[in-house]
Order: sequence, then structure tokens, then C-alpha cells
Amino acid sequence: MSELARNAGYGQNERLKSALLQHRALSLDGLSERLFGLLFSGLVYPQIWEDPAIDIEAMELAPGHRLVTIGSGGCNMLAYLACRPERIDVVDLNPHHIALNRLKLAAFRHMPSHADVVRFLGGDHMGSNREAYQLFLEPRLDAQTRDYWNGRDLTARRRIDVFNRNIYRTGLLGRFILLGHIVARLHGLDPREFVKCGSMREQRQFFDTRIAPLFDRPLIRWITSRKASLYGLGIPPQQFDELASVSDDNSLAPVLRQRLEKLACHFPLKDNYFAWQAFARRYPSKYEGQLPDYLLTQNYAAIRDNAERVNVHHASFTELLASKSAASVDRFVLLDAQDWMNDDQLNALWTEISRTAAPGARVIFRTAAEASIVEGKVSQHLLDLWHYEHERSSALGMRDRSAIYGAFHIYRKKP
Repeated sequence: MSELARNAGYGQNERLKSALLQHRALSLDGLSERLFGLLFSGLVYPQIWEDPAIDIEAMELAPGHRLVTIGSGGCNMLAYLACRPERIDVVDLNPHHIALNRLKLAAFRHMPSHADVVRFLGGDHMGSNREAYQLFLEPRLDAQTRDYWNGRDLTARRRIDVFNRNIYRTGLLGRFILLGHIVARLHGLDPREFVKCGSMREQRQFFDTRIAPLFDRPLIRWITSRKASLYGLGIPPQQFDELASVSDDNSLAPVLRQRLEKLACHFPLKDNYFAWQAFARRYPSKYEGQLPDYLLTQNYAAIRDNAERVNVHHASFTELLASKSAASVDRFVLLDAQDWMNDDQLNALWTEISRTAAPGARVIFRTAAEASIVEGKVSQHLLDLWHYEHERSSALGMRDRSAIYGAFHIYRKKP
């Protein structure tokens, strides 16, 4: 065989091998995305993991504002009501989140007192919550929401019975936290011991000596190098590679260590209910620390009195905005939803945001990575309508008690 023929054959084999590898990679990526979508088809977030105090400060939320926000677990939407906005439109494509948002709103509107609301939405193993639901909420719910909570889960138990136990230990995120606890215990650490810390100095010492060394263990580095293992944190497949690029072994262990350090060490435990959910899998009692913002006594009356200003829609953000008139929305809350979108979806979303944005409107969102997801993906003629408040975004992101995101972002509509 001539040298030319051998080279031609070699080149053909290499192209075939490259094509097969590419096909395999695409197949694995497709499988990852399908698995991600399947996991997110059930209840994902019984508690939302964005800090509402940061949201409110970033938006400069005030009476008269009209908001559109993604629902998720519904906690932040309720916290926003304490500022007495004119209207909040809540959107979510997950029917489990829709039912949870409507139930939480009904609890504020129809439970007899603040203490009853706290027992129902913030309690741990409150055996009377099913009876409270039947007495105060069930007759007043819309038919669809009532049918959902009276329905059965995969274990044949009525869904409403989860409030007799602890709803925050369920859902995709609740089970992800449970898995983290199991892995930690296999390595000799019970994360619940962290909530015994009495000062930030003790929190730092516990993290440095007990938690941080876990991220060097081979099993944990292997687990955190698998895309599917982190779906419970809401990290989509397309974001995994970017986050893992900082590690030599393609593991997210260094990133998770850094973010868990912020959660554990940067805020007093008594003021950070996110840390209580992560380490104790429950909220603190009134003697241990602070409840979520929407359950605080000082916010109760405003939330109860303004709950009727919320409309919950089973729709996407873009779909809802398309039904609104121009310049009719003052604040947009996107959570981390853009991390899951492709370029076409991002441009469609920002086209509607720009059309419906009132003068001085603001958009806030979070990203798994540090860079803003819209830069380089949303067309420049749309971005030119907005001012990115980079320094303020960074400063507020540092104070976000949830600590699990790479960055927080604020965009303000130019005059």
C-alpha cells in the first residue's frame, strides 16, 4: 500500500473515531439533560434558596411596584408582600410548585393567627397540621389545588400529610441534603452537630476541622465529579463543566467547599435559616434562631393583608410577559432560571422583559457560575437598553445568606 493510501486510511479512521466520540458525548449530554428534566418534574424546592432580604434591597421594592417572579417554593414571593407592592404575578412550570404557592397564600389568608401559620409552614413534626388544613384551608382552596393536596403521593399517603412531618425534608433539594448527611456520616461526621455552635468563631473552627477535610476524601471527589449527583442543587448539565474547570480532576468539590464555607462561616447561625436547613434539616425554634423572613412576626400583618394581590400562573416567564402590555412591570425576579436556557430562549425572554419594563425597571437573578449568563448570549441591542450594576451586584451577593450561588446580578432599565 502506498504512503498516500495509508495516510488516507489513517485520516479516515481518525475522523470516524472522532465522530464516534462526539456522538457518545452528545448521547451522554442528552441523557444527562433528560435525567435532569425528569428529576425536576416533581417537587423540587419546598423552600426557595434565594435570600429575600437581598432581593428586596436590590429591587428597592416599594408600595405600588408591579412584580413578576418565578414561584419555586413560594417563600420569597411572600416576603415581598411585606413591602406592600401593587401586584405580584408568580409563574412556574412545575405544578407541584404551583400547588405549594397557592397553599402558602391560603395559609396567610385563612389561618386564625400568626402562630397557626408558623406551626403549619415552619413546624417540624406537627401532628395537628392536617386537621388545621381540613378546618381552615381545604374549604377555601380552588378545586385544582384542593385535589392536589388531597391526592396521594408515590407512597400512597395523602400529600397534605407531609405538613404533619416536615415538608422541607422532601422534594429534590430535601433529598439531596439527606444524601449529603448520609455521606458525611459514612465519614464520621454528623452535620447536625454544627447547630450546637455558639459563636462565629466556633462555626469557623467546626468547618475547618470537621467539614472542610471531607472534600479531600476520594469518595466525595468522585461523587462531585458526576453531573447527576448535583442536580439536587439545581446545577444543570450545561453549567457543570464551567464550574468543574477550576479542579484538576473535573470535580465540583472545591466549588462546593467554598460555598459551604460561606454558608457555615460568614453569618451568625442564629440569623441564617438556610444554614439550619442545610445542617439540621429544619428551622430553628424561637429560642435557637430566626425563622424565614416571611414567617417573622413583624411581617405577618402586611403579608396577610396583601396576599390577595398575588396571582399564581402555570406558565413560563416569557409566556406571561407576552400577555402583558408595554411598560407594565417594575421588577422582574428570575431566580437562577436562565442557567437552564439556550440562547434563543434567553433572547425571547429579554425581548419580552425589555418590552414590558416600566421606566426604571429592575431585573434580578442569580447564576451558578460567577459571570452573568446574559453577557455574550443575549443580543447586544437588547442589552444596550439595560445598565448592569456590577459593583452593587457583587456587594449584595456577598451578603446572600443562602450562599449556594456563584453570583447575584442586577440590571436596571436605562432612561
